[in-house]
Amino acid sequence: MSTLWVLTVASAGHAHEIMPTVADISDANGTVTIQMRANVEAFLAGIDMDAVTDTDAAEEAEEYDALRARPLGEIEERLEGLIQQWNNLPMVRADGTAVPLAIQDFEVAEAPDPEAPRQSLLTMTGELPDGASEVVVFWPEGLGALVLRQQGVEEPYTGYVESGNDSGPIALAGGGAATGWATFAGYIPVGFDHILPQGLDHILFVLGLFLLSTAWRPLILQISAFTVAHTVTLALGALGLVTIPASIVEPLIAASIVYVAVENIFWRKLSPWRPFVIFGFGLLHGLGFASVLAEFGLPDDQFVPALLGFNVGVEIGQLTVVALAAIVVALSLAAARAVELEGDEIFVQESDVLFRAISITGSLIIALVGAWWVVERVFL
Repeated sequence: MSTLWVLTVASAGHAHEIMPTVADISDANGTVTIQMRANVEAFLAGIDMDAVTDTDAAEEAEEYDALRARPLGEIEERLEGLIQQWNNLPMVRADGTAVPLAIQDFEVAEAPDPEAPRQSLLTMTGELPDGASEVVVFWPEGLGALVLRQQGVEEPYTGYVESGNDSGPIALAGGGAATGWATFAGYIPVGFDHILPQGLDHILFVLGLFLLSTAWRPLILQISAFTVAHTVTLALGALGLVTIPASIVEPLIAASIVYVAVENIFWRKLSPWRPFVIFGFGLLHGLGFASVLAEFGLPDDQFVPALLGFNVGVEIGQLTVVALAAIVVALSLAAARAVELEGDEIFVQESDVLFRAISITGSLIIALVGAWWVVERVFL
């Protein structure tokens, strides 16, 4: 692996990570209101939020950074043009009729930080046709995912809308709450997406577990300890019973990546203490998952199905990482065995020797990336 690759991966753990847009929809006196918590500068810069997970990796990164430095009044003026494009789609229909939206309010939700996305509150309103009973919200391509939540009614709609899709009919009077099974299924892709492609720190941690040994028993023990631990703190964090600032959790997650990678270099088998250490690190990663759910906001009436669905999505994502890693390693071992040396002789090395070389190389890269993240998250 080249130094450039290491630096590229390390930068992907930067705080410019793209998060889903969260929008609350309500209606009163014939007016529909949509309030979005969104990275509007990424919208205006034209970043394809479906294709990248970090704004630094986008071709439009320079324009995005320039927009973040502009006054809010200028940003709001440019938003007028973007909303007109949304109206041309249209973004909102009521009983099949287009509902033009206009800006009612725009403000920055949190103090601007050059090392973090600037999440803004964009409030839009539109006049509903007389007697409208339902609305459909379309989310344009390239804007990433949308978490849409209905407010002010009983049994409100809550949905996870992929870009290029719509919400389906939302009854203005309420009663559109998803069933438990629908909520469970709907949150599986949310959890999966947090691992693949967005959870690079979690991906590297799982890869660190995989690179210890070719034997399945050590991997199963580690994954089991990690799963049980992060499930516990995910639930506690989502319930608000345990809250630890991200400024503490994120550097410790990075340190956990360094630990498993370094231990891989010096240990060839599962140490007696490693499952317990992995369990402790799993508690930290669970708090990281809980912070993601806090951004989305779990539906109160379907809290348990949503939480379980998210967790299942995370597990599927982790198992996918392990499966892909196993395929790559198996292909690498097969290719190494088939190298011809001195005419008819076939170069064959024991699998554990070849895997050991892969393990040390991969673990060294993972340790370097994790160490950079520790420094970045503590001091930069």
